Amino acid sequence: MFRNALPFFSLIFLFLSCELSTSSKNGFPLARVNDEYLMLDDVDFSEMQGIKTEDSLLHIQTVIRNWATQQLLIDGARINLGEEQQTDFRSLVKQYETDLYTSAYTEALVKRNLDTTLTQEELTTTYNQNKELFVLKEDLIKLRYINIELNMSNSQEIKRRFKRYSSEDKALLDTISIQFNSFFLNDSIWIKADQVISKIKPLQKGFNKLLLKKPNFIQLNDSLELYLIKINEVLAPGMQAPMEYVLPTLRQIIINKRKLILINQLKKEIVNDAINNKKFEIYD
Repeated sequence: MFRNALPFFSLIFLFLSCELSTSSKNGFPLARVNDEYLMLDDVDFSEMQGIKTEDSLLHIQTVIRNWATQQLLIDGARINLGEEQQTDFRSLVKQYETDLYTSAYTEALVKRNLDTTLTQEELTTTYNQNKELFVLKEDLIKLRYINIELNMSNSQEIKRRFKRYSSEDKALLDTISIQFNSFFLNDSIWIKADQVISKIKPLQKGFNKLLLKKPNFIQLNDSLELYLIKINEVLAPGMQAPMEYVLPTLRQIIINKRKLILINQLKKEIVNDAINNKKFEIYD
């Protein structure tokens, strides 16, 4: 069928060459299956721009064949499936359409009206009320570390400043950090111990929990690299997660709660507005 239709598709392609640059609607039929027609307007031909004529014709043939196959399957289903099942499908389709529209509109209203500003008091209250949710399942640590070449000329000076870590030392180490293989100098935040292990090769070969004690200075090396590690604080699994570590979760809990309240409020306002404007009536 499609081999004999090549002249027809060539005409379509010439027609499209003129039409692709315009935004006007076109009622030109491309194919028919029973009472259903595939119109030129129904097909997205943007993918054809800039490709060869032969490829464009193949693309059109594929689009038409796929559409025809789908229509024939739908027609077959309407003939062979039971009426009860088809009724269920129509209900599902209608409900899906309803859900799409209402969900999209609700999200737009929420985005426009939701207050996302959080106070410290709200965060603290939510944390205290949900402590059972914030029990650690893994080790957390506060630390800093530096990984440098073992034969680095100023390694002793780096080690001295790393251990002392005054504000001046911190500024200097940050300045020369481009010389380090890897580093982490923000020792005031909690991170997962596994993140540290993944960065430090000697720990990967035989990680010892005894290293996770505070305060603790650790110096490790292999044949090429030196690792300087200073552990400030440690929290073990089963302990309470610190509030600063779970701040993203706290924010999400509060925002989600506000969204639910706002959605219920908006739904009530929509219904009340419809009643007041005689758009919604309940008949006795």
